[in-house]
Amino acid sequence: MRVSRLISLVLLLQAGGTRTAAELAERLEVSERTIYRDILALSAAGVPVYAEQGRAGGYRLLDGYRTRLNGLSRAEAEALFLSGLPGPARDMGLGEALAAAQLKVTAALPGPLREASARAGQRFHFDAPGWFRDAEPPPWLAELARAVWEDRVVALTYAGRAGEVTRTVEPLGLVLKNGVWYLVGRVGTEERTYRVDRFRAVTATDERFGRDGGFDLASFWSHRAAEFERALLAETVTVRLSPAGLRLLRHAVEAVAYRAAAQGAGPPDAAGWVTVELPAESVPVAYAQLLALGPEAEIVAPPQLRDMVAAAAERTAALYRR
Repeated sequence: MRVSRLISLVLLLQAGGTRTAAELAERLEVSERTIYRDILALSAAGVPVYAEQGRAGGYRLLDGYRTRLNGLSRAEAEALFLSGLPGPARDMGLGEALAAAQLKVTAALPGPLREASARAGQRFHFDAPGWFRDAEPPPWLAELARAVWEDRVVALTYAGRAGEVTRTVEPLGLVLKNGVWYLVGRVGTEERTYRVDRFRAVTATDERFGRDGGFDLASFWSHRAAEFERALLAETVTVRLSPAGLRLLRHAVEAVAYRAAAQGAGPPDAAGWVTVELPAESVPVAYAQLLALGPEAEIVAPPQLRDMVAAAAERTAALYRR
């Protein structure tokens, strides 16, 4: 562990500029006392590190000194491709490897280019989870990520509709969608998708599996997601919407349902209302979604949904009459 830290310390100093013991301690997550000892160890090993005194002082390397300790390990090289998503990389147990890979790349860059990563970090940040979602990663995510990297068969226990189910799965990849992690795995000859937060146990076996060179995770997910959206929106609801209702609809239903309704909307009537055919998951789901629009939406069909919303309106009115 100390050797790895000393290498990281050299690479931090090689990235340029003078760094205080406090800055180095924060980056390496150690105490300042540990940094002082590490600086002495580097000096004793012949690394030309020296201290600058004064308010702007700190430690730096002799100008022109370059270490050859910046070769990437396999884990660091793989983690580097996740550098645009530091949160998910950390959740999968790759945070340390990613930090080391970024540091080594920075150290290897010519001087004028070393600030490129800092400039990008100041200007762009990607926050994958949706609003009001639990940011804690699923408990089995890191274990699954290791199995995916190593092509190891896993035994999964997950909460199914009929209770807990156990499957032996070849984990092909992990997908993060709107803050929710999914595992794409192969069972027999069939590719399946599982929500990671529904797993109750994950055990990686010693058995390795062979990957299909033609399998493309991004293409598979795109195709499966489109199929899922089409299958999910199995009902069709006819609704009259006021101009305000049409604006509010995008916030009440799924994006794919809103696009379909807006594109197929008929011409507005004399009062500005339009009639749309709205795809919905089910009548109860449509009831919950359209109830939020209040008097800006009138259900035309199916009759069951119209009766449900009318009854809710009567109960609401009775509450306020009291």
